[in-house]
Amino acid sequence: MPKTRHINPPNVHPPRGYTHVVEATGPGRIVYIAGQLGADPAGKMAPDFHGQAVQAFENLKAALAAVDSTFEQVVKVNMYFTDIDAQLPIAREVRDRYVNTASPPASTAVQISKLARHGALYEIEAVALLP
Repeated sequence: MPKTRHINPPNVHPPRGYTHVVEATGPGRIVYIAGQLGADPAGKMAPDFHGQAVQAFENLKAALAAVDSTFEQVVKVNMYFTDIDAQLPIAREVRDRYVNTASPPASTAVQISKLARHGALYEIEAVALLP
């Protein structure tokens, strides 16, 4: 069974809602999940940022379930924003409903000028460690 250790080094600024270092040891499977947008199974994009963030997390949840996993096994997420100043606080609120806030995954958040699909405002990808 793989084990993870969540570390926030004392000489690095304390993170808000993520962990700086997640160490994974032991036998296990690593699962890489492609970026998930805020589009429902029919391909319809949610009309606003909050809706897209929730749908993207639901899509990520479905991807994890496809490999018999949950957010508990997620060790790293990358989040992409089109307007990080306005969108990051909303994404944090949504994220905290899905991840273990006591031991959150390592995380990166970046602003980009455009996502691959027209109208997309947010994308999230993940790495999970499974037994």
